[in-house]
Amino acid sequence: MEALNELCDLVAAHPDLLLADKLAWLSSRCGGAPAAAAPPSRASRAHLHSLLALARLLPAGGAGGDAATPPPLLAFLASHAFLSPAFWPQSFAPGPFLSRLLPLLAAAPASPALSSALSAAVLAALDVADPASAPLARAFLSAAAAAAPLPLLPADAAPVAARLLLEFPVSEEAPAKAKGKGEDTVSEENGGVREVVRRFEEEEVEALERKEVAFRLIVHTMGGEGGLQAEQVGKVRNAASRQVRSLTDFLKIRKRDWKEQGAQLRARINTKLMCCQAAVVVLVRSISIMGGDSKSSKDMLQQTLAWFIEATKSCILSSWRKLKICEELFCTLLNGISQITVSRGGQLLPVLLIPLKPLVVSTCSQADLAGSSPGALFEAVVKLSCEIIEFGWTKDRALVDTFIMRLAAYVRERNDYEEEDGKEKEAVPVIRLNVVRLLAELCVCLKKWEVVDMILPLFIEHLEEGDASSPSSLRLRLLDAISRVACLGFEKSYRESIVLMTRSYLDKVKAVGASENNTLPSEATIERTETLPAGFLLVASNLTSTKLRSGADLMGPLLPAVAEICSDFDPVSTVEPSLLKLFRNLWFYIVLFGLAPPIQSNQAPTKPVSTSLNTMESISTIPLQAVAGPYMWNSQWCVAVQRIAQGTPPLVVSSVKWLEDELELNALHNPGSRRGSGNEKAAIAQRTALSAALGGRVEVTAMSTISGVKATYLLAVAFLEILRFSCNGGVLAATSTLNKSNSAFSCVFEYLLTPNLTPAVTQCLTAVVHRSFEAVLSWLEDRISEIGEGADTRESVLSVHACFLIKSMSQRDEHVRDVSVKLLTQLKEKFPQVLWNSSCLDLLLISVHNELTSGPVSDPAWVATVRSLYQKIAREWLTSALSYAPCTTQGLIQMVTFLSLLRLPIAYLVEVKENFCKPSGVQRTQHTADVVSLLSEIRICNGKNDWNGIRTANVPAVMDSAAAASGAKKEAADFTLEVLSTAVVSATVKCNHAGEIAGMRRLFSTMGGLNMGMSPLGTQSAQPHQSFDEVFVSKFVSLLQNFVVTAEKQPIDNVQFRETCSQATALLLDHMMSDSRANLEGFSQLVRLLCWCPAYISTPEAMETGIYIWTWLVSAAPSLGPLVLAELVDAWLWTIDTKRGLFASDMNYCGPDAKLRPHLIAGEPEAPPEKDPVEAIIAHRLWLGFFIDRFEVVRHDSIEQLLLLGRMLQGTMKCPNHFSRHPAATGTFFTAMLLGLKFCSCQSQSNLQKCNMGLQLLEDRVYRAALGWFAYAPEWYESPNKTYAQREAQSVSVFVHFLQNERTSGSSDSSSKSPGRESEHNTADQIHPVWGCIDNYAAVRDKRKQLLLMLSQHEADRLEVWAQPINTKDTTTFRGKVSSDKWIDHARTAFAVDPRIALSMTLRFPTNTALQSEITQLVQTRLLELRTIPEALPFFITPKAVDENSALLQQLPHWAPCSVTQALEFLTPPYKGHPRVMAYVLRVLETYPPETVTFFMPQLVQSLRYDEGKLVEGYLLGAARRSNIFAHILIWHLQGECVPDESGKDSAAPKATAFHSLLPAVRQKIIDSFTQDARDMFEREFDFFDKVTSISGVLFPLPKEERRAGIRRELEKITVPGDDLYLPTATNKLVRGIQLDSGIPLQSAAKVPIMITFNVVDRDGNPNDVKPQACIFKVGDDCRQDVLALQVIALLRDIFQAVGLNLYLFPYGVLPTGPERGIIEVVPNTRSRNQMGETTDGGLLEIFQQDYGPVGSPSFETAREMFMISSAGYAVASLLLQPKDRHNGNLLFDSYGRLVHIDFGFILEISPGGNMGFESAHFKLSHEMTQLLDPSGTMKSDTWNQFLRLCVKGYLAARRHMNGILTTVNLMVDSGLPCFSRGDPINNLKKRFHPEMNEREAANFMVRTCVDAYNKWTTAGYDLIQYLQQGIEK
Repeated sequence: MEALNELCDLVAAHPDLLLADKLAWLSSRCGGAPAAAAPPSRASRAHLHSLLALARLLPAGGAGGDAATPPPLLAFLASHAFLSPAFWPQSFAPGPFLSRLLPLLAAAPASPALSSALSAAVLAALDVADPASAPLARAFLSAAAAAAPLPLLPADAAPVAARLLLEFPVSEEAPAKAKGKGEDTVSEENGGVREVVRRFEEEEVEALERKEVAFRLIVHTMGGEGGLQAEQVGKVRNAASRQVRSLTDFLKIRKRDWKEQGAQLRARINTKLMCCQAAVVVLVRSISIMGGDSKSSKDMLQQTLAWFIEATKSCILSSWRKLKICEELFCTLLNGISQITVSRGGQLLPVLLIPLKPLVVSTCSQADLAGSSPGALFEAVVKLSCEIIEFGWTKDRALVDTFIMRLAAYVRERNDYEEEDGKEKEAVPVIRLNVVRLLAELCVCLKKWEVVDMILPLFIEHLEEGDASSPSSLRLRLLDAISRVACLGFEKSYRESIVLMTRSYLDKVKAVGASENNTLPSEATIERTETLPAGFLLVASNLTSTKLRSGADLMGPLLPAVAEICSDFDPVSTVEPSLLKLFRNLWFYIVLFGLAPPIQSNQAPTKPVSTSLNTMESISTIPLQAVAGPYMWNSQWCVAVQRIAQGTPPLVVSSVKWLEDELELNALHNPGSRRGSGNEKAAIAQRTALSAALGGRVEVTAMSTISGVKATYLLAVAFLEILRFSCNGGVLAATSTLNKSNSAFSCVFEYLLTPNLTPAVTQCLTAVVHRSFEAVLSWLEDRISEIGEGADTRESVLSVHACFLIKSMSQRDEHVRDVSVKLLTQLKEKFPQVLWNSSCLDLLLISVHNELTSGPVSDPAWVATVRSLYQKIAREWLTSALSYAPCTTQGLIQMVTFLSLLRLPIAYLVEVKENFCKPSGVQRTQHTADVVSLLSEIRICNGKNDWNGIRTANVPAVMDSAAAASGAKKEAADFTLEVLSTAVVSATVKCNHAGEIAGMRRLFSTMGGLNMGMSPLGTQSAQPHQSFDEVFVSKFVSLLQNFVVTAEKQPIDNVQFRETCSQATALLLDHMMSDSRANLEGFSQLVRLLCWCPAYISTPEAMETGIYIWTWLVSAAPSLGPLVLAELVDAWLWTIDTKRGLFASDMNYCGPDAKLRPHLIAGEPEAPPEKDPVEAIIAHRLWLGFFIDRFEVVRHDSIEQLLLLGRMLQGTMKCPNHFSRHPAATGTFFTAMLLGLKFCSCQSQSNLQKCNMGLQLLEDRVYRAALGWFAYAPEWYESPNKTYAQREAQSVSVFVHFLQNERTSGSSDSSSKSPGRESEHNTADQIHPVWGCIDNYAAVRDKRKQLLLMLSQHEADRLEVWAQPINTKDTTTFRGKVSSDKWIDHARTAFAVDPRIALSMTLRFPTNTALQSEITQLVQTRLLELRTIPEALPFFITPKAVDENSALLQQLPHWAPCSVTQALEFLTPPYKGHPRVMAYVLRVLETYPPETVTFFMPQLVQSLRYDEGKLVEGYLLGAARRSNIFAHILIWHLQGECVPDESGKDSAAPKATAFHSLLPAVRQKIIDSFTQDARDMFEREFDFFDKVTSISGVLFPLPKEERRAGIRRELEKITVPGDDLYLPTATNKLVRGIQLDSGIPLQSAAKVPIMITFNVVDRDGNPNDVKPQACIFKVGDDCRQDVLALQVIALLRDIFQAVGLNLYLFPYGVLPTGPERGIIEVVPNTRSRNQMGETTDGGLLEIFQQDYGPVGSPSFETAREMFMISSAGYAVASLLLQPKDRHNGNLLFDSYGRLVHIDFGFILEISPGGNMGFESAHFKLSHEMTQLLDPSGTMKSDTWNQFLRLCVKGYLAARRHMNGILTTVNLMVDSGLPCFSRGDPINNLKKRFHPEMNEREAANFMVRTCVDAYNKWTTAGYDLIQYLQQGIEK
C-alpha cells in the first residue's frame, strides 16, 4: 500500500503525465458499484486501497467538474455500503480507513457529484438506526468532522445543516441566563454534589459524541451562502452555551464523587471535554458572524468572554488538568478569549485585562507547573499574554504597562517569615518562581526593549538587595531568566546582565576558596557549577550580535564560554605566535588548577585534594589528582575542556625559546619567585603527575633533568593530546588547509619533529604519543558495539589514523618512522578489520611505488630505506589479510588492479602480462613495477604458507571460495593461488563488463532511449519513456529468474549464467556511482536475485559464480556489505527450511547406508534422488567458505553483520537433526561447526559483551549439533574428485585444531580485564536459562567439549586414512590411550546428549570393553527412551537375557525394525528361539517386501533347524502367499537342502533328521496354499526347468561326441509355456525362448552338466529387447557353498557401490534346485585365462596388448584400469572368503579386461589336496598380473599405488559391515557345507576383519597383505601343479 501511495503522490505532483490512464486503471481495481437494493458485497482490501489511491490523485483545491472525481469514489459514497459490516473485509479496521479517505475528499475541489454524494453519505450516517451499523456511522461522522469543512455546495449543505439541527433538542434551546453570584459553585442548596453528578451521568456518552460531531460539522455551515439563518444560529449557540456553562460544575466534581470509575469514567470525561471544546469553537464562530454594534451583541460578547474566563479558571483548578484533552480545551478557550478580545477593534481589551491577571496568577500558582518543563497550560497562558500585550501595545499602552507591572509585583511579594523571629523559613512560593519564568518568557517572545527595561531592573534589584541575594531557588530562577534576557542582544540589558553574572560567579568562586564545601548551601553550589556556567554558555551560543560578541573576554574565566569561542579554531592551520602563547598559558592554567578531566581513570587518587585554590599545597597536589581523578569540578567544565582540546593547536616550542618560556612559566608556576628555582617541591609534584599521566612509561627518576616548568609544559602537552584523542576519536574537524590530514597524529607528531630535544624530553614526548594512541584505542573499543552512523564514524576514525601512520612511514626522521611502524602494527593487532580497509590498502600500494621527493639534497639511502620499508609492510599486510580473509582480500586487490587498469597505458599492461612467469626478469624502471614484483611474490596454497599456525585460509572451504572469488580454477590438491595473475585477469574481466555497461549507457543516451523513432511522425508514443537502468534492470531480472526456472528442470549454462551475473553486477555498481536514486526497487530486486540465484540453483559452478559476484559487490561497494549479507543469510535459512544441500535431512537417499537397506542397514529400500545430493553439499561448502571469510572481516567492525551471521548460525544449529548425514557432507558440516565455534569465541570481544548469554546458548547448540554428527555409524564416501577426500580430512583436522586451542570463556587472562569491565565478566552469579547456575554450564560444557574433541580426532584420523590410504606412516592424532574411567565418562556424556551417539561409539571402538559394558548398562537402565533406535538391540537382547527370560525383552514388541542381517542373527542357536525374540524377528521380516528378503533365503531355510515354535515356518508360509517369486525360490532351496535317497551316507544327527524331514512338509504346505493362478505358474515354471535339468541324465549314457546333438534333440521337445516364466537365478529376466544350437555339454567327473542359452528380456524393460543369457545346469554337484560365497561377494559389491568405490565384483547367480542339483548363471562375454592361453602365447600383458593395443594407448590403459578395479575388488573378497583352487580355469576375463572369479568349492578353512593349504597368499597376484598392475616391477609405480589404494579402501569399507557379513555366514554353520567342516571358520573370518585395529592399522595390514601376495611363489607353484595335472594353462 505504501508503494501505491508513493506512486499516487508522484502522479499527482506531475499532472502532465497520462493521468487519465492511471485513473482508469485504478478505477478498474475498484470493482463495480453495488445496486441500491442489492445487499452490499464484501469489498476486498485491494478495492479499498485503490479507493485511497484514487482519492490521493484528486487535485487539491481549485475548481473542478464532475470529471475530477472518479466514479468509484462517487459509487462508494452513494451506495452507503460502508455503513454495513458485511461490506468490510475481515480483520479490517474501517475507522483508520475513513479517517484517511475523508480528508482527501475534503481537500478536493467541490463538484456537484462529489457534493451530492458526501451530503447523502452524511445524512445516511446520521439516520442509521441499526445497532450493528452504529459504530460504522460514528466512525464515518467522526472522520467527516475531523476533515471538515467538506466540499459541499450550498444546495447540498442546507439539508445537512437542517438534519444537524435536529441533534439539538428543544431543552437546549432555552436562552442563556446570566449567572447570579455564587451560582457557579456546587452548592448544597441545589442538591449538592450528588445531584450535579446525577445530572451529568444522565447524559449518555453516545449522545455527547453525536453532539460533538454535530458541533464540528455545523460550525462550517454558519454564515455564507446557503448557511444557517439567524434563528438557527441562535439555536445552535444556545446549545453550545449550555455545554460551556456546564463545564464549570463538571470540572469541579472530584474523581471520588463519580459513580463510574476506571475506563468508563475516563471515556465520559474525554467525551464531555471534547464536546465542550467543539461548543467553544461554535460560540467563537457565532460571534465572528454576528453583525452590528447593538447592545445585545455587546452583551453577548461580554457574556461569552465571562463564560470562557470562568471555564478557563475551572480547567486550571480541576483535578483533570493533566489530561491531554483538558489541556487542548484550555488552549481552545484561551484562543477564543484572544479572538473575542481582538474582535470589534479591541473594545473588550479593558474588560479582559482585569480578569486576565487573576487567570495568569492562578496558572502560576500551580505547584505542578514549577518544574523544568512547565507544560501546555503554562505555555498557552504565555501565548495569550503575548498576543494581548502585542495587540494592546498600539491600542492602549498604559493598560498594557499596568498589566505587566501588576504581574511583576508578584515577584516582590514575600512572606512574613522574615519578620518573625524564631520561625523556620519556608520555601519560596511557587507563584513567584512561575511569575519570574513568565516574565522572562514575555521578554523573549515579545523581543521589545521597552518590556525588558521594565522587567530586568526588577530582577537585578531582587538579586542584589532583595530576598534573592542569598542562595535560594528564587535566585537560581532569576539568574536563569537574566541569562535568557541577555541573549536578546539589547546592549544595555546585555551589559547589565553579563556584569551581574560575572560578579556572581566570582563571588561564588571566592566562597569556595574561603570556606569548606559542607558549609555552603546546596543552592550556592548549583549556582556556581550549573546555573551560571549554563547561562554563560547560553549567551555565548545564542548571541548573534558581533558588536556584543567582541566583549566575550568578560567570560574568559569560564571554560564553556571559552570552548564556544574556540570551536571555530583549526588546530593544524598556521597560528600566530601570540595566539599560540595564549593557548599555552590557557593549558598551563588548566593543568595547574586541575580543570581537565582525568586521563588515568583506572587509578585512585593518591590522597584527597582540597578544593581550596589559594594555597601552594593545593597547587602541588591538584595535578596528580587531575591525572588520576576523581574530577572535582562541574561536568560541563570537563566537556568544555575537551572542546577546547579539539581546537587547540600543538603547543610546540622551539629550543631557543625555552628560557623565555621558562621565565613566563615560572611566573605562573610560582608567583612568589620569578626564577622559580626555590620551589623544588612543586617540581617533584609536577614530575610525579607527569609520570602518572604517561602511564609509568617514564620513571620519575629519569626526569631529574627536567625542571618543574618543563614538567608542567609536558604535562600540559600530555593532557592536551590525550584529551584530543579521547574526543571524537582523535579526528580533527574538517581542516581548511589543503593536503593536511585530519588525524590528531598530525598534531602529536609535531612534537617529535622538534629539533634539539634532550633525551629525557624526547622520551616523554614519545610516551605522550603512545598514551595518545592508547586513548584512541580506548575510544574505538568503547564504540565497538555501535551500529549505523556510530559504526561508520568508528571505522572512519580507524581509517584516518591508519592512513596517517602509513604516510608517516616516509618521514626522514628514523624515530618517527619507527614509532609509525609500531603504532600501525598495534593498530592491526587490535583492530584487524583495518587490513581490509580499501583506503589503507590503496594508500599502502600507492606508497610502494610513489615517487619519493628527496628534498633539496638528494638522499638515495633514505629513498631505498623507505621503499624497502613500504614493501616489507605491504607484504606482511597482504599476507596477513589473505591468511584470514582470502576472498575479501582478493576482491580488494582486484579493485586496486581495476583502478590501475583504468589509469595504466596498454603497453605497460602487456609488459605486466609478459612478466607473470618471469619474477626475476629484466629490470624495469617504472616505480609501478615494484607493486607488480611485490604482488607476484604473494601466494597462498593448501600446504605450507608464510604464516604460523592454523588460520582461516587453511580451511579448504575458504580456499575453494577464495579460488572462486579470484576467478581461478582450482583442481590440484596443492593448488596455489597466484595473487597478481588472478587479480589482473579478474580485474580485466570486470573492466570489460564495466566498459560494456558504460558503452551501452552512452549509446542508449545518444539514441534517446528505446522508444526513439518508434512512433509515427506527428504522434506521441503511448508507452512511457524508460530509462537505461529500468530497461536493463528488468532485462537482467528476467534473465536471472529464467535461470532459476531452468535449473529446476535441467542443468543451466554455467558460462552464460556467470556472464549474466557479471554484467548485472557491473550495471548495479555503475548505478551506485551515478548518485541516482531512480528505480531503487528494481535494483534491490536485482541485488536479491544476485544473492539468491546460486542458492536456488545449488550447484558448485553456480555457487562459484555467486562468490565471485558477492566478493565483487562487497569490495567495490562496502556499503552493500550488510545488504548482501542479509540476503545471503535469508537464502541460507531458506535452504534450511527447504532441506537442500547440507540440510537435506529428509532426503530419501541420504548416503551410502541408504543403498544397503534393508540387508545391512535398518530401513526401507528407497530409490535414489533425481539430483546428486553431493552437488548441493559442495555448493554449501563453498558458501560456508565465503561466510567464514566475511566473518573474519566483520567480526571486529560491523556488529550488524556479526548479528546477521549470528542469526544464520542460530538457524543452522537450532536442530541437530536437520543436517544431511551423507558422508560427503562431513567436511562441510564440520566447517559449519567451525564457523559456529569461531562466532562463539567472540564472547571475549567487547562488541558482543551484552550477548554472552546468547553466545553460550549458541555454543551449546554447536556442541549438540557437532556431537549429533556422531549419532550415526561412521561411513565412507569416495568422490570422483581426487582431492575431495583430502579436503574432507583437512576440514575436520582444522576443526579439531580449533577445538584443541579454543579458550574457555572464563580462562582469559584476568589481567587483561579493565576494572571498569569486571562486573561484565563476573558471571558467577548468573543463571543460565538451560543449565541453571553458570558453573554447571561450564562443567557440562567441558565434558561435551572433551567428548567432541575425542570423536572429532577419531573422525579426522579416519578421513585422513581414506585420503592417504597407503601412507604407512602413522599420523593419527587420537591414540586411544584413554583410561576406563574416562571412557565411562564419555559414554555417559554422549548418552545424555543423544543415546545414538553412545551407541555409535561402539562401532568406532568395537573392542573397547569398558565402553561396551557402560553403554550396555545405560541402555538397559533407560530402555524406554530407545525404542526407535534399532542399534540398541544387541545391548539387551543377549544370550544371557534369553537364558534368564529377562524383563527387558518385554520391550521388543514396541521396538523399531532393524536390518535383515541383524534380525537373522537372533535366529541363531544362542537365542534359543525365545518367543519374544522370534516374534520381533518375524515382525521385522514382515516389515520388508518378501522379494527383498529373498536374498537371505538360504539362511531362512537353515533357521528352520531351530524353529521349535514354528514361527519361522509361519513367516515363510505367509511370505510365500504374498509373493510367488519368494515361494518359488523357497521351494528350490527346500529341495536343495533335501538329502538324496541314493546318498548312502551315514544318517545325520537327530536334529538334522528332523530338519530334513520337515522340509518336504513345508514345501507341500506352500504348494497347498497357492491360488489357482499361482499353482499354474508354479507348475509351468518348475516343470520347464525340470525338463531342462533332466537333459543331463539323458546325456549320461551317450558318447561325448553325440552329447551336443542329443542336447538339441531334447531342447526341441521343450517349449516355453507362457510369457511369465523367469530365470531362477535372475528373477528379473523373463524367458522368451531357448537357443536350440546353444546347448554345450561340459566336463565333469560324475554327471554331465550342460550349458544352455536362453532368450530373455528384462521384466521392467523393453519387451522387444531380447538378450541371450546362458546358464549351466548341474547334476551331482552341491551348489550351496557357491551360493554362500556369492552372497558375501554380492554384499561386498553393494558395499563398494554404496560407498562409491570403483571396484568390480560380479556375483553371478547360483540356485540349488534339488539335492546336488542347481542352476548357475554364466558370466556373459567372458573367457577363462586357460582358454586365453590355449589361443595366445604369452602372458596377460601380451594378451592385453593384442586385444587392446599397445601400452600407453587409451584402449589399453582403459583395459588396464578395468583389470585393476576388478583385481582390487576380488582381492578384498578373497582376503575375507579365502577361496582356494585359484587356477587359471577359475579366472575369467570379460571383454573389457575385468577379472571374475568363479568356482568357490574351497573357501574359508578348506583347500585342495586334503586341506594342505598350499596357496598361502590371501589372494592370487601372479607375475603376469603384477606386470599389468606394476609396470615398474618395483612396487613404486602409479598403477600399483592406485591398486593398493583401491584394496585398502575396499577393505576399510568392508570392515564397516563386518557384523552383517558374519551373520550371513554364521547362519550357515549347521548346513553341512564343506567349508565349515574343519577349524573355526567364523572366528577366523572375524579375525581377518581385524576389528581391534584402527583404520590406519587396518590400512597398513591391507598394504602388507598386497605386498605379501605380490608374485608369491606358492601362487606360481599351484599354477604349475594344475598345468601338470590338469593341463590348465599357467
